[in-house]
Amino acid sequence: MCGRYYSQGDKQRIAEAFKVGKMPPGYHLPADYNIAPSTYQPVIRPDRETRERELVPMRWGLVPAKVADPKAFKIYTTSNARAESILDKPIWRGPFLHTRCLIPIDGFYEWLQRPGLPQPPAIEPGEHGLFPGAPPPPMKTPKPKAGSKPVYKFEMKGHTPFAMAGLYSQWRPRPGDMQEPLDTFSIVTTEANEMMTAIHDRMPVILHERDYDRWLNDYDESRPPIDLLRPFESEGMSMTPANQLVGNVKNNGPEMLNSA
Repeated sequence: MCGRYYSQGDKQRIAEAFKVGKMPPGYHLPADYNIAPSTYQPVIRPDRETRERELVPMRWGLVPAKVADPKAFKIYTTSNARAESILDKPIWRGPFLHTRCLIPIDGFYEWLQRPGLPQPPAIEPGEHGLFPGAPPPPMKTPKPKAGSKPVYKFEMKGHTPFAMAGLYSQWRPRPGDMQEPLDTFSIVTTEANEMMTAIHDRMPVILHERDYDRWLNDYDESRPPIDLLRPFESEGMSMTPANQLVGNVKNNGPEMLNSA
């Protein structure tokens, strides 16, 4: 899965890295080190007429176009789309065949779900001057508290921005409905690569630059780009411990990138 990611911001940097031709007028793109579902984030899609790449702010958590009331839809169930069932489920099939997008990022976070990596040592009573002379407690397997699992950040070697495969939907109000139009997106996930498999069995689909045009513009339903929905090579990525405070969406800033 992919539940949090980060971006260094800078729309000029994004425009150059992804060859974006259109930006929203006056659009400001600050750095964000703790991006979570339900927030508005930059997404790259092809312009319907010119096919040049345009950057559009969309809300993370796909809302199907046919939903009557987007406010009643549980977007946390659609923040990720599983590659394995992308053609089987109607909610994903339509966007996969017709409205694909790129999600520009600098890296993403994942929490330890598997015991393959060492856990941080527990604090014993004698440490830090607490209860001097007290014997250590019996060794037990502690149950981690919410948000206490080690978290790691994943990025490209060279620290260059990259793109996750995304799907988007355009919800439009029915006649008489006073709600505003809503554009939303989901991140496509696949099985983990060798690097990630030690901590989690899923990862976002990361696209090679050579595949951007095909992902964005090839809508031949007889040969959809299923072959692109594969794990990215471990050799091109790096993994380092991140700050566990990233578990709270209120925490943000470059300190999220480093283990506290």
